[in-house]
This record gives sequence, C-alpha cells and structure tokens, in this order.
Amino acid sequence: MLIGETIRVALGALRANKMRSLLTMLGIVIGVSAVIAVVALGRGAQKAVNDRISSLGTTLLTVSPGQARSGGVMSFDVRTRLTMEDAQALVERGTVLTAVQPEMSSNLQIQFLNKNAGTQVVGTSANFPEVRKYEMEAGRFFTQGEDESRQRVAVVGPTVWQNLGLQSADGIIGENIRIRGIQFLVVGAFKSKGQASPFNNPDDQVLIPIQTARFRVMGSNRLRSISVLAPSEAQIPETMADIQKILRREHKLRPERPDDFQIRNQADFLNTLGETTQVFSMLLAGIAAVSLLVGGIGIMNIMLVSVTERTREIGIRKALGATKINILFQFLIEAVVLCLVGGAIGIAVGAGGAMAFTKLLGWNTEVGSSSVVLAFAFSAFVGVVFGVYPARRAAKMDPIIALRYE
Repeated sequence: MLIGETIRVALGALRANKMRSLLTMLGIVIGVSAVIAVVALGRGAQKAVNDRISSLGTTLLTVSPGQARSGGVMSFDVRTRLTMEDAQALVERGTVLTAVQPEMSSNLQIQFLNKNAGTQVVGTSANFPEVRKYEMEAGRFFTQGEDESRQRVAVVGPTVWQNLGLQSADGIIGENIRIRGIQFLVVGAFKSKGQASPFNNPDDQVLIPIQTARFRVMGSNRLRSISVLAPSEAQIPETMADIQKILRREHKLRPERPDDFQIRNQADFLNTLGETTQVFSMLLAGIAAVSLLVGGIGIMNIMLVSVTERTREIGIRKALGATKINILFQFLIEAVVLCLVGGAIGIAVGAGGAMAFTKLLGWNTEVGSSSVVLAFAFSAFVGVVFGVYPARRAAKMDPIIALRYE
C-alpha cells in the first residue's frame, strides 16, 4: 500500500467518525488554548512591567527602609526608618544627584459629594512629576510654596475620578474632596500611567503636599521611600555611593554595621519583577499543559477503542497485502492529525481569548510566535507519543484472528 493511499485511508476513517474525532480533539483544543492564553497573559504582564519601569527613567534610584538584624532575626525597628531629615540631608549634602523626591503614603477613604472611594494618599514634594515622569491630563501640580505653607490641595489619578463617578478629569478640577474629614481642593489630574500589577496601580492615588500630609493628615515623619535622580546613567554608581555615605552618617552607623536602608535602581526592579512574572507565567503554563496531557491520554483511549472496533478491517487490509508498517503508519497518522487540527483550533481559540481579555478586561496580553510554535509542536509530539501504542497494537494483529473477529 502506497504512502499516499495510507494517508487517504487514515483521513477517510476520521471523516467517517466526525463526532468522535471532534470530541477526541476537544482535550487538545482546551489544553493548547489554555497554554496560549496563559502565556500571553504572562508576556503581557512582563511587557507592562518593563514599560512601566522604563517610563520612570533609567537614572531613577529608589531609597527604601532596610531591615535590621537582631539576634539572627530580621526585623523593622526605629533604626530602619527613613525620615524627612534623611531627605533633607540628601538635598543639602548630595553632590552627585539631580533631584530628591521623598514620599509617605497611607491607604485612606476619600469623599466627594455623596460618594466614597478607597485609594492611596501620597504625600510628596513638588518635583514629583519631574522625578517620576508623570504628565498632567488637566489642571496643574501643586507648587513648592503650597507645600511649604501646608496648603490643602490635591492631584488625583484617573482611576480616582472614575471611581468617584465622573466622566472626565475636568469634572473634578476645582472641586473639593475630603481626606480624613479634611477638605482638599483638587488642582490637577494626571494622565494614565497604566497598571503595572494587580497590587500597585499608579493611577489609583491622590497626591498632596508632603508637609500637609506630615502635619495635617498622617501625623508622621516616616517616609515610604526617597526617589533620587542621578545626573546620567554613567554616574549612577557615584550617586549611589553619595547616598550611602550621607545616610550612613545621618543614621550614625559604625563602619562594621551594615546599611539599614536599600538603594535600588531601575535595572534591579526590572530584573526582579521580570524574573517574578516569568516564573509565574511558567507555573501557570505548566498547569495549563496538564490538560494537554489529559487530552493525549484521551486520544490514546479513543484510538485503542478504534483499533478494537476495526479489527476485521485491519484483517482485511493485511489479507490484501498491507504490511505492519502500513497499518502502524495509518493509525499514527490518525492520532497526529487529530492533535494537529486540535492544536490549530486551540491556538486560534487561545489567541482570541487573549484578545478578549485585552478588550473586555483591559489586561495586557501578548501572543508570541514562540509560544504558538511551541504549542503546535507539542501537539504533534502528543499525537506521536500517545498514538504509537494503539498503532503498534493494530500493526501486530494476526490477520487470520482479525478476520474471525466478531
């Protein structure tokens, strides 16, 4: 029997049992579409993180409280705090830095007319837009004078005014909101920066002058972080050394004592978050790939049933001159075709699902060609692996016994 005829016989057998073939492919379709969609979500999240960090600028350094070790146990205490005095010391004594932007924050309820919304209230300095690369959608940012005089002014992110039921940023400019019962005048609204992660949405925050936050809202001198701009990428090591020297002196740390603060640049954040999202994506893809394994087992079961049902057909083919290789090849083709067609449908469904996530839920997704090729190749591999045993069983049948089979 020629190869072309063997292929026609195999495809004919699949067409003759359309419903069974469709149900057999279903496991592969679900598995491949799940893998494609999950990997697309992972790639989209990683791209969003990269874009978010890149938008902050490559010369941005972030100083945050460290951990003090006491008796072999890591703990936060007074020595690990960053304060306004630390930020002021950097401003006054820093020699290799362009800007210093301290910030403190707290999750609070804000009130506008009869609506309430929970958001992150951030106290920061007037150079926040310059340091963090934010742009205004409407209005303006508060000035250094308003900060020094502890004015009750606020700038909101787009998620905030949306949560308050407004249709545009202009609708909140000049209006009053209440934070902890204190009235603030909204003077500006930011453009969207995009959500970097489910746990950190830069669009969902209200910014107020740091002196106002310190004395009127939060009643604390403790900072969440201090952002510092280096003059250039080449001078980042010098800037980090300058920050370290100033803060160690400010915290009165002896030479043998480790730093009680951390200095991170954007490359550190990019690598850390990139590795995290990659591991998370691989974990989800691995879980989704289990359904491919289940689909492969389903194909093997159906092919075994098909071999049993077509015992007499196999006997007749062998009696007419078909060799073991012909029979093996025929059933192997059936299994591989089921997997490849199921894989192609799964790729289309997975890509469509990823697009639906983007349009309906606003999630970042990116379907990569590598994931499509890998899913398609894995489908073919599953077809070969789980199709070999039923095909060998069919090829080994004794034609005389097969012809007598009822």
